[in-house]
Amino acid sequence: MIMAFSLNAQDNSNDEVLYYSQIPDYPESYTAGSVAARMVDGLGFRFYWATEGLRPEDLAFRPGDDARSAAETIDHIFQMSYLIANAVQQESAYPPEDLPFTQKRALTLSNLRQVSQVLRKSSDKDLEGYVIKFGNGTELPFWNLINGPIADALWHCGQIVSFRRSSGNPFNSNVSVLNGRLRK
Repeated sequence: MIMAFSLNAQDNSNDEVLYYSQIPDYPESYTAGSVAARMVDGLGFRFYWATEGLRPEDLAFRPGDDARSAAETIDHIFQMSYLIANAVQQESAYPPEDLPFTQKRALTLSNLRQVSQVLRKSSDKDLEGYVIKFGNGTELPFWNLINGPIADALWHCGQIVSFRRSSGNPFNSNVSVLNGRLRK
């Protein structure tokens, strides 16, 4: 199952990466699933632009000896994208190890896109079944997915933007996070 999940993401990796270069059009109606999907799309858009054009020196940057590097922060978001995807897709895939940055980025964006697609079609009752499952048997409801890994990943996207600015490669000033598009 893990191999199929990873191979599918790799086959479409260019499409997945380009998908979040702008935020998708919003749904026609408000439902719990469409609102949750939009949150994930906002995360995908922010992650796309926070990580677009990162150089080796940006990835290596860390603001202090006790802090994660940008690459380690991206690894954390990558791992959370699997946690989010597993809850929503009701799977137990594990992130592959020892991948280069470009593959981690593509797989993270692919996971987020797949989650958004599932959420967009989900009923309120479906959301109740999307639980975070941990190896020790602990399960947490969808609510914790929102305030946990989704919010945490958004937080860390901001850190990557700050890190890249500090390493001399600022965030693209033409990105409008409000409109989900590049300014012309």
